[in-house]
Amino acid sequence: MVEWRRHFHQNPELSNHEFKTGKLVADYLKSLGLEVRYPIAKTGVVGILRGGKPGPVIALRSDMDALPITERQHVPFFSTAVDTFNGKTVGVMHACGHDSHIAILMGAATVLSKMKNDIQGTVIFLFQPAEEGPPEGEEGGAKLMIKEGALDNPKPEAVFGLHIESNIEVGNIHYKQGGFMAAADQFVITINGKGSHGSQPWKGIDPVIVAAQIIEGLQTIVSRQEDITKAPAVITVATINSGVRFNIIPEQCVMGGTIRTLDSKMQEDIHERIKRTVQDIAASSGATADVVIENKTLVTFNDSALVTTMLPALQAAAGKDHVQPQNWVTGAEDFSFYGTRAPSFFFYLGGMPKGNDPDKAPPHHTADFYIDESGFDVGVKAFCQIVLNYPTLKGK
Repeated sequence: MVEWRRHFHQNPELSNHEFKTGKLVADYLKSLGLEVRYPIAKTGVVGILRGGKPGPVIALRSDMDALPITERQHVPFFSTAVDTFNGKTVGVMHACGHDSHIAILMGAATVLSKMKNDIQGTVIFLFQPAEEGPPEGEEGGAKLMIKEGALDNPKPEAVFGLHIESNIEVGNIHYKQGGFMAAADQFVITINGKGSHGSQPWKGIDPVIVAAQIIEGLQTIVSRQEDITKAPAVITVATINSGVRFNIIPEQCVMGGTIRTLDSKMQEDIHERIKRTVQDIAASSGATADVVIENKTLVTFNDSALVTTMLPALQAAAGKDHVQPQNWVTGAEDFSFYGTRAPSFFFYLGGMPKGNDPDKAPPHHTADFYIDESGFDVGVKAFCQIVLNYPTLKGK
């Protein structure tokens, strides 16, 4: 698994570009004797292991894509890959642990294929592209996997997934019943002003000033208008693009960002408040503004009955004291879409070196992201315990 992980880490591929990754996975699953569907959802892989005994169908999922980040050289197998992302040349790095997920699920497939005669039912291995989101104008990710029939033949009655975490100590598993990870929405705000010379702002309508006022206004929606005792929420403006020269007031400014919510009613309300705030602030300066909000993921919802049923399997994998509940998080996962087709359970796996301070662990999606590989066996054991115990535990 370490060898696989380091290969993927040194050869990362962006969303919908996982051509070499997908082929390597598909070829390996075929070598294990699995039924393999490849490609699906552009570069994805579905492997099917039919057990030697009758029983239920369940699915295990891994994601495969990397991020447009240039890695700082902290490991000997660091990435030097580059690619094009939204028209820009970027470094490419597995800065979220998807390389670890591939290796762990390949490891689970290896073990389970050798235990085929003891397995009750069927296991679907989902190796999914574009979890981080497909390139602009393309389909991808869990939505496209589902659309192209990854869960149709055979149809699973439960779907399981894990995510390695840089701030949870190796050997540990964390989980939450119900809403676990946030819904993620992307917004684009286009402010239309009036151009002028930089020395004569009174002759124009400055969209940059309007943008600044809107950014301030958006931050009061969560802090002053929403009841955050119900659930947390986040509004982040992450990009702002306007102008070409220091002494020209531009005609337009475009901002982009993300909304994270864990409550559907709050999500709808925040959308309406964003639109009203943006348009009213723009109008107050004589500008106009358009707001487009696009849903990227749903709330990652862990079926409470499924979690309760399968906790003994996770405890068998990691030890009872190493399986702990945790609070919800504002990160998002397109694993959430699988939950619309079958009860699902998504949990966290520790990837932080023992004894380290979680508050000082490099965050996901950063150039310093780091994973300790010594906990991969716990991930494999968790998947295997789920497969081998699901038929018995679900009947209790």
